[in-house]
Amino acid sequence: MSALSLLALLLNLIATPAMAHGIADVDTGSLWNSDPWLLAPLYVVGIGFYVGTQRLWRHAGGGRGVSFRQVGAFWTGWMIVALALTSPLHWLGERLFTAHMIEHELLMVIGAPLMAFARINGPMMWSLPASLRPAVGRSLTWPLVAKPWALVSHPISATALHGLALWAWHTPALYAWALENNAIHRLQHISFFATALLFWWVLLHGRGIGRSVRIRDGIAIACLFITVLHSGVLGALLTLSTRIWIPGQGALAGEFGLSPLEDQQLAGILMWVPMGMLYTGAALLFAYRWLTAFSARPHLPAARQAS
Repeated sequence: MSALSLLALLLNLIATPAMAHGIADVDTGSLWNSDPWLLAPLYVVGIGFYVGTQRLWRHAGGGRGVSFRQVGAFWTGWMIVALALTSPLHWLGERLFTAHMIEHELLMVIGAPLMAFARINGPMMWSLPASLRPAVGRSLTWPLVAKPWALVSHPISATALHGLALWAWHTPALYAWALENNAIHRLQHISFFATALLFWWVLLHGRGIGRSVRIRDGIAIACLFITVLHSGVLGALLTLSTRIWIPGQGALAGEFGLSPLEDQQLAGILMWVPMGMLYTGAALLFAYRWLTAFSARPHLPAARQAS
């Protein structure tokens, strides 16, 4: 299936009434998703980041506190997440396993790392009224908040939660439930994106074990290696399976000249290869940074080394 054929089908679907199958709350003329439970968080985060960035820059100067690169990464990631959840791709993802996989890969391995790189917690704090910021900052140090955060933000925990979300929502029972129940479907999207955001935030900014950037980068490489392995196994299982895991997922497979099983296998290939390549590419970037930091260590003079 080519990108052109996917685009052609989407244009054809936009021009025709929506089919009865599926649960997306879409406009039947355009197939754009209007679910307020998805739109509201997107708008809250987007407006909050914009307001917080403007206040921060007025206070500290443009590019300080949050860099121009981080702002660009945030809005690129935000737009990708918004399009994945609200465009006709979301509607199609309920009826085509391949589209479902594309949607969730956009969320987990493109949108989430870009927004994690932006480190949105600073601008979001600045978006609050000045009178509230100290109280909110203090609340983050409460044991009721700080201890759970310390647990989930450990690299091992973040990697495990991200992997658990990926595997759990691709079990036939939970996946089928998400196709039948809108609340569960929302929970599926939230789980994918939230655990991916946590995972990438910990790799990019987390405490790791110790304070050394080199140690943190080394841990990030290990976490990405583990993620490549287990996501690749799941993709391989989907690709090599001779039975359909979720019978209702491939309702539009025939429109692409695919059987439901072939649709599932193509989705598995997308998880196995492109997703694995993106995780591997990120690991290589961390490895480059790790090696650069190692080679940049100051060397002791020969006289001191001899002593």
